Amino acid sequence: MHLPIPLSRRAFLRSTAAAFVVLGGVRPGRVARQGEHPDPRPGVDGSKVLTAEQLADSPDLIPLYDGIREIPHIADGIRCQCGCAPIPAYRSLLVCFEEGGMALHCQVCETEGRMVVRLHRQGRTLDQIRAAIDARF
Repeated sequence: MHLPIPLSRRAFLRSTAAAFVVLGGVRPGRVARQGEHPDPRPGVDGSKVLTAEQLADSPDLIPLYDGIREIPHIADGIRCQCGCAPIPAYRSLLVCFEEGGMALHCQVCETEGRMVVRLHRQGRTLDQIRAAIDARF
């Protein structure tokens, strides 16, 4: 009897993302090529980022989510590196921290988010943060 080998989360996302791209699932204006960062949307805000009340079961994540909520214009210009970026619903790192986003259970999203918040607080520009993300991931 042959049992299928379970895919890692990253492998699953890559295979799913590839299917979306092949089937034309990428929305117009969305970055679909590997490694590119999206342009932040004009007027984007952090109103959809999960709140402390919504994170009651994960209190250790509250400071991270609060940090992302403070800089939506930066997080929206960063490509998530966990493999979710080509999936149509995942436009940027910001989306990973919104309701239904992957950051709640994904170490890559969380690590990238912490890095973005820290670098922004150190006074780095969006381009400098992108370069640091690219170097790390």
